[in-house]
Amino acid sequence: MPLSFDMPLEELQTYQGRNPKPDDFDAFWDESVREMHELGTEFRLEPANFSCSFADCYHLYFKGMGGARVHAKLLKPKQQTEPSPAILMFHGYSMDSGDWSSKLPYVAAGYTVAALDCRGQAGGLSEDVGGVQGWTLNGHIVRGLSDALDGHPEKLLFRNIFLDTAQLARIVMAMPNVDETRVGACGGSQGGALTITCAALEPRIKQLAPIFPFLSDYKRIWEMDLAVDAYRELQDWFRRFDRQHLQEDAVFNALGYIDIQHLAQRVQGDVLWFIGLMDKICPPSTQYAAYNKLRSKKDIKHFHDFAHEDLRDANDMIFEYMMEL
Repeated sequence: MPLSFDMPLEELQTYQGRNPKPDDFDAFWDESVREMHELGTEFRLEPANFSCSFADCYHLYFKGMGGARVHAKLLKPKQQTEPSPAILMFHGYSMDSGDWSSKLPYVAAGYTVAALDCRGQAGGLSEDVGGVQGWTLNGHIVRGLSDALDGHPEKLLFRNIFLDTAQLARIVMAMPNVDETRVGACGGSQGGALTITCAALEPRIKQLAPIFPFLSDYKRIWEMDLAVDAYRELQDWFRRFDRQHLQEDAVFNALGYIDIQHLAQRVQGDVLWFIGLMDKICPPSTQYAAYNKLRSKKDIKHFHDFAHEDLRDANDMIFEYMMEL
């Protein structure tokens, strides 16, 4: 079996990506972060129905970009006597923050855990306030794309979701029971992408562990004819709105604002990355486009015979890694 269906490993290790980076990318994100900071770190807690002998469990709500009411699960150790480390968890595309019980190993180890519900996805409790032009039948990559092509990339929905991750980090870091210098982030697929964006937009994140991250190198996906499954909405958008691809260059440039490979160089925390070399949903080259741009301490774990699926032992490795915070 080949080392990767995509590229030989030695080529992956030097690959720099295909999707363009907008000329004003850095200014765009600097301004976006400034706007997010203006929202502050206020939040509201509601006790959860779930209970545990060693954890206090809450629904956490905060006001996100555009006035959206954003939700996260928050779990804290009982009888805590000093500030503890914290873990931020991010979920896969079209899913939600998951079961309360899945967070308990970290709480049992003395960590605070916050798990975000991405706005507008699946059964999560976060609010999607809308307010963009056009069609969003298949998903969120293309939500706001028509506005971005008209000169308003701030309307891209993932811009706000990316900022939600950093705002949640700031809220958790400001909690008196949390040591703001010992905060980590993790997640798989979309959650892997949000792990990277969270650390890029809130550089105090100390350690991050993304698993086969999504939302990277869109043009490479298109050229590999893999705009299916999670990336299907790219093909659908062209079929409905640009059948002759007259705007193709502008489309991929606009998507560059929400391409994680261009945010990766902002990450300052240590990175432990997990990749399946047979992944045809988030191909290895798209992941390496981002990984190769990281400037902080990093390591990557290759699962040679695995695709976009459960990478056995990965979660155990992440738990051990986060215990070093």
